[in-house]
Amino acid sequence: MARSMRTFLSVTVSACTFWGCVLGPDYERPQVEEPAAFRMQQETETEGKSLADLRWWELFKDSHLQALIRYAQLENKDIRLAVARIREAHAQFGVTGADRFPQVDGNASAQRNQTSGAAARRFGISREGQEGPTTNQFIATFDLSFELDLWGKFRRASEAAQAELVEQEWASRTVFLTLVSDIAQAYFELQELDLELEIAKLTHRTREETLELIRLRKLMGQSSTLDVRRAEQEVARAQAVIPDLERQIGQKENQLSILVGKNPDVVIRTSGLEGQTFPPDVPAGLPSALLARRPDIQEAEQRLIAANAQIGVAKAAFFPQISLTGNYGAQSLEFSDLFIGTSQIWSFGPSVTVPIFQGGRNRANLEVAKARHDQAVISYEQAIQQAFREVEDALVAHQKTREIRKAQEELVRVSREALKLAQLEYLNGQANYLAVLDTQRQLFDAEIAFAQTQRNQLLAVVQVYKAIGGGWDISPHAQVSPPQETDL
Repeated sequence: MARSMRTFLSVTVSACTFWGCVLGPDYERPQVEEPAAFRMQQETETEGKSLADLRWWELFKDSHLQALIRYAQLENKDIRLAVARIREAHAQFGVTGADRFPQVDGNASAQRNQTSGAAARRFGISREGQEGPTTNQFIATFDLSFELDLWGKFRRASEAAQAELVEQEWASRTVFLTLVSDIAQAYFELQELDLELEIAKLTHRTREETLELIRLRKLMGQSSTLDVRRAEQEVARAQAVIPDLERQIGQKENQLSILVGKNPDVVIRTSGLEGQTFPPDVPAGLPSALLARRPDIQEAEQRLIAANAQIGVAKAAFFPQISLTGNYGAQSLEFSDLFIGTSQIWSFGPSVTVPIFQGGRNRANLEVAKARHDQAVISYEQAIQQAFREVEDALVAHQKTREIRKAQEELVRVSREALKLAQLEYLNGQANYLAVLDTQRQLFDAEIAFAQTQRNQLLAVVQVYKAIGGGWDISPHAQVSPPQETDL
């Protein structure tokens, strides 16, 4: 009998594993309207090439910047949180998948029971005034429970859990893509502030030299006290800019340190923005490739897949649930008899639960699942549109900052020549000192604006790279040598 029961259980479990339908819609990717080409992309850049084909260390060639990104890949707290979320999703996938298999538990118990004298006398076991007998009971069983997945509830739940796991993997890539671009942006902003500080210090020294010259001219009767005071004002104005820039540099270093996962500290970097080199063109590639490159779009699609599977889980609740339960073991009054053949006990049988009245709960849960699916569809479409917009914004920023840089570079050249001319005319008595002050201020503003334009041009490349989904490759083959302490 026991052998027959085991055979029956084995056949039943195998059959039920593969038998049954799956409720709910199968996933189909929503149709999304996409442009044939990016509006702001140059026609020469559409020949299948994309800046995203470059890995981040191939684009950012600065050794100090590379070291910061490599260090952040190991120590940044957002990266570590993303890795922990992947581990959680992987474990949750295992928890959900376990529902598809039989659950077997082992149980053992030992009891010593005292029967009342009154009950014993009623059955003629004891006499008046005597206590009932004391007995032992030993039980050891294996208990089986298995809900048949007739309607695909557990398969849909596993499908949703797997999508959520993949979603977290794509989310980690989104975090890394954002981290790479944020570190590069902060690094270039820090270099630009260094350049502004250099300009401010040079301007301060120049104006001090001018002040000494005007004081000498006053002693010679060639300048007035008003000219001296105005020159002193410009020296003080230039001096006031320096500590404010030093404040901004310190705060930017703190921001960059936290991004890479360190406590606030000094950040080593190369000097000057001029040393940064990027490819002359920044092709974005085809819009259709964007859907596969952008990890946030992939993340949104996996969220949609999970929501789609949850509809099947909600639909399965409307149908009967059939479970198989049973146990096999031994029971005896003496422990020594527990393992003999006559002590065997077993039971097996199906149970059916039919939802008759749930107060509308199942229908409401189905509406919840459908509403969440609709939200996921909208979020997926929204993510795609936002991606297209970010690429277009980054492309137009890159295109126009190159034009602005040419104009700013010419403005700096003209402003320097104007200052030389104003100083010469002032020394020759052909112009007053106000003309010199005005051209000094114009040159300072032009040099600062040019430094900011250089920074903006670099940031535009970073934004294009981020918008088209470049820089998130964190697979083992993408690892490079660990950062050196001298680079951090």
